Amino acid sequence: MPSYQAPLRDMRFVMDEMLDYPTHYAALPGGDDASPDVVAAILEEGARFARDVLLPINQSGDEEGCVLEGGEVKAPQGFKEAYQQYVEGGWPSLAADPEHGGQGLPPSLAMVLSEMICATNLAWGMYPGLSHGAADALRHHGTDEQKATYLTKLVEGVWTGTMCLTEPHCGTDLGLIKTRAVPAAGEAYTITGTKIFISAGEHDLAENIVHLVLAKLPDAPEGSKGISLFVVPKFLPNADGNPGERNGVTCGSLEHKMGIHGNATCVMNFDGATGYLVGSPNKGLACMFTMMNAARLGVGIQGLGLIEASFQNSLSYARDRLQMRGLSGKQAPEKPADPIIVHPDVRRMLLTQKAFAEGGRMLVLYAAQLLDTVELGQPGEEKERAETLLGLLTPIVKAFLTEVGFESTNEGVQVFGGHGFIKEWGMEQLVRDARITRLYEGTTGIQALDLLGRKVLMSQGESLKVFTKEIHKFCKAEADNPTLKEFITPLSKLNAEWGELTMGVGMKAMQDREEVGAASVDYLMYSGYVTLAYLFARAAKQASVALEGDDKAFYTAKLNTARFYYQRLLPRTKAHAQMIQAGAASLMAISSEDFGLGFEI
Repeated sequence: MPSYQAPLRDMRFVMDEMLDYPTHYAALPGGDDASPDVVAAILEEGARFARDVLLPINQSGDEEGCVLEGGEVKAPQGFKEAYQQYVEGGWPSLAADPEHGGQGLPPSLAMVLSEMICATNLAWGMYPGLSHGAADALRHHGTDEQKATYLTKLVEGVWTGTMCLTEPHCGTDLGLIKTRAVPAAGEAYTITGTKIFISAGEHDLAENIVHLVLAKLPDAPEGSKGISLFVVPKFLPNADGNPGERNGVTCGSLEHKMGIHGNATCVMNFDGATGYLVGSPNKGLACMFTMMNAARLGVGIQGLGLIEASFQNSLSYARDRLQMRGLSGKQAPEKPADPIIVHPDVRRMLLTQKAFAEGGRMLVLYAAQLLDTVELGQPGEEKERAETLLGLLTPIVKAFLTEVGFESTNEGVQVFGGHGFIKEWGMEQLVRDARITRLYEGTTGIQALDLLGRKVLMSQGESLKVFTKEIHKFCKAEADNPTLKEFITPLSKLNAEWGELTMGVGMKAMQDREEVGAASVDYLMYSGYVTLAYLFARAAKQASVALEGDDKAFYTAKLNTARFYYQRLLPRTKAHAQMIQAGAASLMAISSEDFGLGFEI
C-alpha cells in the first residue's frame, strides 16, 4: 500500500514565510480565529485524518468500487464510516459562514485540507468536495428559505450535494440541454430529463443528496440564455427539515470508468421530480458558474494531491531499490548495487515531481489567498484586484496542475519500473485517477479558451497586465540582488514575452478567430510555467534569506529545486511560444473529409 505524510513543513513555508498568511488572516474580518495555533492544529489533525482514515481505504475502494442495487448505490467498504468521522470532526463546516452553522474560518484553510484528502483518497474526497460547490451556489443565489432548508444541512455535512449539467447528447455546450422544468403547485417545478457523469449522484454516505440541476423552462429562449437552475433533493424535506418522501430522481446506472472507482459516477434520471428555482429564471448558468469556479479550483488541487502522493512513493522506492552502479563509481559499496536514486535520469523524474508538487502548492495557496480576499475582504480596490487575479488564475490552476499532475503520476510509474505497472504498488491507480482531472469541470482545451479568449483578450489584456505588473515590480525590486540573478533575469524576459505573445495572438485573431483556438492550450501551458517561475523566484528569495537559520537543509533543497525548475522545466516555454506563434494555418489546412484519407470509415 502506498504511504503518505502530509508535507506540513512545505505547507508552512509557503503559508507563513513566503505568502505571510498570519498577517493576511489577521487583516480579514473574523480572521483572529485563524490564529497560528488554530491553523497548526487544523493542519496536524487534517494530516492525521488523511493518513490514518482515508489512505487505508484508498486501494480497497479502487478495487471494490461502487455497487448499484435496486436504485441504491453502496460506496466501498469503509467509505461511509470515514465520512461519519469527517462530519463528526466538523470538517464540512470549516470555512462556511457561521450564519449557516459554519466555523467562519478562511476558505484557504479548507483548500489546504483538500490537498491532503486528494493525496490520500481522491475518490472519497469527491463526495464532500462537491458539497462545497453546491453550498456556494446556494449561499450566493438561493432564497432565505432554501438556505435554511438545504444550506445548513450541507454545511453540517449530513447532506451532500451534486451539480447536474451534462446530458447524453451534450457536454460543455450546455445550451443544448433537453431537461425540462414545468411550473407545478406553488413554487415547485416538475423536472424531467437525464443527466450523465454525475459524480456522487447516488450513495449511502449521507441521509440526503441535494442535486443542483440545469433545466429549461417552457418559454425559455434558445441556447445558453434559456438555462435555469433548480434544487432537486433526493428526499423532499418534511416540515421539520428532515428527509421525507422520496423524490422522482433515481440512479439509472453507474459508469464503468478508467479510475476514481470509489466514487459513484451516475446516470441520473429525473422523472417528474420536484424542484425549486434557484436565482432568476433563465439565469441558471450564471448561478452554476459560482459552483463551477469552485470546482475548477478543487480539481486543480486534485492534480496537486496526486503529484505529491506519487512523488512521496517514488522517492521512497528510489531510495530502497538497488540496481546497477552509479556511472561515476560505487555509491553504496557496502551493498550489492546502488539505490536507483543515484542515477541522473531517476533524479530527473523525481525532481520533476518535486518541482511540480512544490510549485503547484505555491500556486494553489497563492490563489487561495486571493479567494480569501474575494470572499471575506472589504469592498474596494484590493478586493477588485483579487477578483481579477483569481479569475485569471483559475483556469491555470485547473488545467496546468492537472496536465503536469498526469505527467508526474506517469513519471511515478516509470521510477518504479515494472513494479509501477503492477497494481499492489498503487502507482498505476494514481495515473488512472489523474486522467479524469484533465477532463471534468471543463477540459484543458475549454480552460485554455476561457483563459486566452475570455479572461485575457476580452479584457484587452487588462487582466493579464494586473499579474504581469506584479511580476515586473518583483523583478525590478530584486534586480540588484546577486543571489537571485539566475531567477530574475529569465523571469523578467518571460514576463515581457508573455505580453508580446498575447498581443500577437490578439492581432491575428482580429483577422481569423480560429487563431485563438489554435494558440490557446500552448498559451495556457506557457502561462502556467511562467506563473510557477514567478512563485519559485519568490520562494528562492525567502529561502536565501533563511539559509543561515536552523533549517539549512530545507532551504538549500528549496533553492536547488528552484534551480532545477528554471534549468530543466522552464525551457519548455520556448516550444510553447513557438507553437503559439505558428498560428492556425497547419491545423485548418486539411478538410474534415480528408482527415481519414488512407483508410475507410
